[in-house]
Amino acid sequence: MNEIDVLTVFIEEGYQISPEAVDLICSHCSPKELVAYILENIDLSVLVIDVDHIDLEGFSDMPSEGEESFKSSSELSSQNEVFKNAYDPSYQILSSSTDASSNVCYSDSPVSVISDITDNSTCVGEYMEFVQFFRNRYSRISDIIRGRVNARPIESLKTGKRSNFRGSKEAGEISVIGMISEIKSTSNGHKILEVEDPTGSFSVLIRMADKDLYEQASHLVLDEVVGFTGKLTNDGKLMIVQKIILPDLPNTTIKRSGTTGKAILTSDIHIGSSTFLEEPWERFLDFLNGDTDNEALAAISKDVRYLLIAGDLVDGIGIYPGQEHELSILDVYDQYKKAAEYFHRVPSHIHIIISPGNHDAVRQAEPQPKLPEIIRADFPENVTFVGNPSIVDLDGVKVLLYHGRSIDDLVAAVPGVSYGDPTKAMVEMMKFRHLSPIYGSRVSIAPEKKDHFVIGNVPDILHCGHVHTVGVEWYKNVLLINSGTWQDQTEFQKRVNVVPTPAQVPVVDLATLKTTILKFDE
Repeated sequence: MNEIDVLTVFIEEGYQISPEAVDLICSHCSPKELVAYILENIDLSVLVIDVDHIDLEGFSDMPSEGEESFKSSSELSSQNEVFKNAYDPSYQILSSSTDASSNVCYSDSPVSVISDITDNSTCVGEYMEFVQFFRNRYSRISDIIRGRVNARPIESLKTGKRSNFRGSKEAGEISVIGMISEIKSTSNGHKILEVEDPTGSFSVLIRMADKDLYEQASHLVLDEVVGFTGKLTNDGKLMIVQKIILPDLPNTTIKRSGTTGKAILTSDIHIGSSTFLEEPWERFLDFLNGDTDNEALAAISKDVRYLLIAGDLVDGIGIYPGQEHELSILDVYDQYKKAAEYFHRVPSHIHIIISPGNHDAVRQAEPQPKLPEIIRADFPENVTFVGNPSIVDLDGVKVLLYHGRSIDDLVAAVPGVSYGDPTKAMVEMMKFRHLSPIYGSRVSIAPEKKDHFVIGNVPDILHCGHVHTVGVEWYKNVLLINSGTWQDQTEFQKRVNVVPTPAQVPVVDLATLKTTILKFDE
């Protein structure tokens, strides 16, 4: 079903529906069935159907009658833990030890792919595609902000019309929503931002004296869609900003349907690299098979239902100059064949989800489609391949997977964001409601008709990788995880002083989203 089909069905049934809800339905793998489910279960008091009214968890649960119930794992033993609760927010850390076994098979670990660029790319690089791309971004994010502020079009502030507002008590504060096209500083240190909407552009000023506002403005980046409230100067050519309105996440608590078991989140395995940590990886595979004499680890391994890989499965070929000198497997297809051998050793009851990264054999421009069929054919049946970024539903828990290349841009542009603390960049993504807001910098972005980086539907978990450091943080009821790497420090990382945290694996309890870090480097 396309957008017009979805709109027609709901209009004929007497409902209105928001653009975000239409996008969610159209991106689902079973849109017709989802529309029927919504109409059957919608509360009769609802007039306008929004994303909050679409119960994806209930829809996913429909065919799963008689589903096996799962027991929660035992608490971690005190002698093995460096204990901090993920809700404060932090996590637990366990060290691994091998030898001995135990395993429990889960017969049903359903995965529903909610959003994925694969087979939906329309980009050929024409001028109008760039226009459509940015208009789509502006439209979707500005709709989020308009729920919090009554904004005027920028055109209304232009010459001949702004006199209606200047000095008018009725007008009071004026609000606009715009995409930031330029950021500069005055000789006095104030910030001037040029912002655009479909009607025109306008300049806004953030004064140094407004310290909180100025600090907030220092985190703004190019191409971000933001709301501004303030008053015009006497000549009407500038707005003095009194408030910055970010799209940000809502403060409401997300309701999830009950589920059980655990999901393991990892990334940046880099199979084929001479710095790939094979021994810790082998210990990790042993753990997945229950081959451990550590009781706490054994209890966790019994509960594992999902394994999610957020990109860079292999090291690839020709990614950076001189890479051939740091490879143990020189052919990229051989690298994937070796990866497939490893994943054939993962127990069949564990559902594996793999998305690509910048080292994988797909286009470098994001969003990236899933790995090609010639590579996928070597992997076991319990593997689901998705694009980057993508949203998957794990039996009621929505996970947004994004490899995380935009973290490079955010480290360079936002004060306080660093490779050593990657979740700070992920918090900025949540505030922007966009995974990769800066266009034309380090990240190559294809101008699709739809901006696939807009965070329209709030996930339960955002899972990133790329920077090779582990981070866990809560932000407004969303669990943010950067899942580290299985590669030792490379020569390039030594030169730029990036210290990875390899062979550390976040494990999420799907019932509570409590996170445990398992260490396999000892």
